[in-house]
Amino acid sequence: MAVYRRSQPILSDVATMIPLADAMADGAAAVERVIDSVLAVPEGPEKRVFEAMRYSSLGAGKRLRPFLALASARVCGAPDDQALRVGAAVELIHCYSLIHDDLPAMDDDDLRRGKPSCHKAFDDATAILAGDALQAMAFEVLADPKTHPNGDVRSELVAALAIASGGHGMVGGQMIDLAAENTDADVAMITRIQRLKTGALIRFSAESGAIVAQASAVARQALVRYAHDLGLAFQIVDDLLDATSTAEDLGKATQKDEAAGKATFVSLLGIDKARERAQLLVGQAIAHLDIFDAKAAHLRSIAEFVVERRT
Repeated sequence: MAVYRRSQPILSDVATMIPLADAMADGAAAVERVIDSVLAVPEGPEKRVFEAMRYSSLGAGKRLRPFLALASARVCGAPDDQALRVGAAVELIHCYSLIHDDLPAMDDDDLRRGKPSCHKAFDDATAILAGDALQAMAFEVLADPKTHPNGDVRSELVAALAIASGGHGMVGGQMIDLAAENTDADVAMITRIQRLKTGALIRFSAESGAIVAQASAVARQALVRYAHDLGLAFQIVDDLLDATSTAEDLGKATQKDEAAGKATFVSLLGIDKARERAQLLVGQAIAHLDIFDAKAAHLRSIAEFVVERRT
């Protein structure tokens, strides 16, 4: 199994020879090391919040978003070490969002990634603070010169992640989602919610490779379009898994959307048509990568993985 620890771009012909599962495992291990290093536990009473941050960030998760950042950076010719720091930043944002989503005031989930949610393992107040601190840490990581020597690039990364994770992105989507409970939401409304709530971070992850590499507008737009379709397919599959899987399979509670009166792609389209929609979106996502030729093999495989996953 290859482990990527290079400061130079990996050659595309070598990258495409590595099976996706191995490449994702290597990428997850590498980003885990970055997260572990930035979440070192200090001495003093504040250590409890760092313990909660580490509890919710380390040792679990598919690390899909970091791998998208890594794979997109590789197709654009950016160094792995820079992409891994960007991937760590987006994963910190993702983990903060999961902590807050699980709180009693939000989705009220007791289980996350197969273990007690942060507020159950610690307490509500510590969980809120851990989420806040993870969000802040993400931008600290991006602003560090270790992420990129060019300050303009770091600034662009910070701005792009702020938009993706804030009121015009993930948080805005969550607000609309809460407001849509027990309403007659249609497919257009659900699509808008998920493009913000789930898709915005996926878009940042894919686009970040072009930002770090200072790639052409054409390459950047191709990655954005790819992520646009991939993010929506990802959420449709999430809805399918929530409707058809067990808590033991997913490591979190299932059938909660139906219980909360939330419209989903599955409730509006049915299982078969939802699967068809996800497959269509994945095909469109893959087509956007044509300009990259063989270099985008892993990005294509990720799209197929997203629609075939069982967890």
